Amino acid sequence: MPTAHLIHGYIGAGKTTFARRLERKLPAIRFSHGEWMARLYGDDPPVDQFQEFHDRVSKLIETHWTRCVELGLDVVLDLGFWSRTQRSQTRATAVALGASARLYRLECPDDEAWRRVERLNLYLDGSLHIVRHTFDALKSRFEPLGDDEERIEVEL
Repeated sequence: MPTAHLIHGYIGAGKTTFARRLERKLPAIRFSHGEWMARLYGDDPPVDQFQEFHDRVSKLIETHWTRCVELGLDVVLDLGFWSRTQRSQTRATAVALGASARLYRLECPDDEAWRRVERLNLYLDGSLHIVRHTFDALKSRFEPLGDDEERIEVEL
């Protein structure tokens, strides 16, 4: 049975690093939202178009990961899963396609996450450029996992 591996965490938590390791270990097909955004729209898309680009990439990735699962392949979804709604919908989609779903949580203190982002900003190489204001402002959109959400805790 194929498995959808959902990677949850805030900016700089180490999601993509973990997703790359998991992809090789399983093996699986990895979908990293930030990499697709940077590849399609550059490493610093215009603020006024960011949400539109984000939504386009999300739909594109969903089309491909669901097809992979239909074909019996494991997928690693490095999509952040910032909202409970997104996590629930993705798990339900995976199950409807005959797959199982595993949720992984990565977290680290904000100061460490920001240090990681600063390092990434020096050598973007497929990542999105994140400024401190954005890092801080987006925190209000991040929903931590509920106590009832089964997960695997990841230590990097």
